[in-house]
Amino acid sequence: MIDLYYWPTPNGHKVTIFLEEAGLEYRIHPVDISAGDQFKPEFLTFSPNNRMPAIIDYAPEDGGRPVTVFESGAILLYLAEKTGRFLPDDLRGRKTVLEWLMWQMGGLGPMAGQNHHFVQYAPEQIPYAIDRYVKETNRLYGVLDARLAGRAWIADDYSIADIAIYPWIVPHERQQQTLSDFPELERWFSVMQARPAVVAAYEKGLPWSTRPAVTDEGKKLLFGQTAGVKKQT
Repeated sequence: MIDLYYWPTPNGHKVTIFLEEAGLEYRIHPVDISAGDQFKPEFLTFSPNNRMPAIIDYAPEDGGRPVTVFESGAILLYLAEKTGRFLPDDLRGRKTVLEWLMWQMGGLGPMAGQNHHFVQYAPEQIPYAIDRYVKETNRLYGVLDARLAGRAWIADDYSIADIAIYPWIVPHERQQQTLSDFPELERWFSVMQARPAVVAAYEKGLPWSTRPAVTDEGKKLLFGQTAGVKKQT
């Protein structure tokens, strides 16, 4: 059994997609990021960066005490190694999957996240910031489109690279991107979207999807933190 601390965001969806694909038993503990659940002391004991997702694996491979993992990329890698799924064993195949996983973690996710922030959530429209991140998101879509030319999957076989990247393409309209401008990416996206495990993963998030992702109060929690600011619980 795996406990998943989750909210239906792109990073949260990554983990439910993997769990559904692998058929692992799990239970969701919602972490309402607009209500400040990510600052609760019990959550911070295993997710010290105040962010979801995080997991607790009660049946780790070494048979020891439960294992906690935070950061979505680390979770995908941990689960892939635990199950022997969606991560090649050979040197070159594994290297390629990890390259594209890190591309998402260090590129697409942060840049699209800043895109979301300045386009949708910033208290004032800052043209330079919007232009900067919309264009960088567009560039990254182009990189992915080129990679997918002649390939069914990002790293040849279906992998945690596909699982990590897909949820960040789902909100392409909010990112001011047009998928038809990227035909290889659009083809891959359609195939991903139809996978039964992907459909099931997004359905798991429906109970919490009607709540606004970021409320006015939530903005203070999500965007106003510094090292010296602590959420009062």
